[in-house]
Amino acid sequence: MKAALFTTFGGPEVLRLAETPAPAIRPGAVRVAVRAAGVLPFDTGLRAGKFPPTMTPGFPDKPAVPGNEFAGVVAEVGDGVTGFAPGDEVLGFSTTGGYAEEIVVPADQLAAKPASMPWDVAAALSGNGQGAYLALRQLAVGPGDTVLVHGAAGGLGTIVVQLARAWGAARVVGTASEANHDYLRSLGAVPVTYGPGLADRVRAVAPDGVDAALDTAGPDALYASVEVVADRGRILTMVADETARDLGLPEWSGVRSGALLGELAQLWVDGAFTLHIRATYPLERAADAHRDVERGHGRGKVVLTVAG
Repeated sequence: MKAALFTTFGGPEVLRLAETPAPAIRPGAVRVAVRAAGVLPFDTGLRAGKFPPTMTPGFPDKPAVPGNEFAGVVAEVGDGVTGFAPGDEVLGFSTTGGYAEEIVVPADQLAAKPASMPWDVAAALSGNGQGAYLALRQLAVGPGDTVLVHGAAGGLGTIVVQLARAWGAARVVGTASEANHDYLRSLGAVPVTYGPGLADRVRAVAPDGVDAALDTAGPDALYASVEVVADRGRILTMVADETARDLGLPEWSGVRSGALLGELAQLWVDGAFTLHIRATYPLERAADAHRDVERGHGRGKVVLTVAG
């Protein structure tokens, strides 16, 4: 099969399209013919060598194939699988392997793709969708809350904004570059600009205080959060774990599942949130997709089209 892979850590240029052995089916697992794969900051970090060796077992003798989220058609099911059959359209997640024509994952990492959901949206839903859902649940966001979302125009942030509003948050304040402020307003958020003085700008639009904050931007956002959120137990980061530990903040503790992914897919069908796709690239341009994600401040998601 063809896959976008790398055999050395480095910049986007190390990603290349090549032939590699298709993964073997195993009991309890499902082989999926991939139609599209989402591109996440996790994937770019994997390529750059920022994670422990357990994330890339056998590397560099065994090429590494990024890809944390995907959608496609079931091609084969392993022994003991009863919930899926060849021909089913699915979306799913893995740690790696999505940038390929085929992937094999445990059946409990898949959900049925709604017929009305486009392939690019299905491919891009798992990582940010489950991250947003689980983080908001950990923060106990609910009716009447004022929620601060850092990096609110990105793939994760936009879902956080919309789910927080759907779950009754009275006000969602979102940090973003000025070019994305009108977009955030359209999602129901009050936009504020990054940079020095952020805490004061947040206080100006949320004079009664902030109940919870989620960071997808980095350390500076966390420092601003502890200035405006009284309860440090209601501040989470998805990107700055070291700073969170230094500040005595809780760690994100979510666990993804196929069942949760199915619930999110239904929420999308019901109109609880939309997922903006800002760019799609063919598999052979995976390096360009990584460059796009690494530029930062982008609106919505980047997706690779693999087949079909």
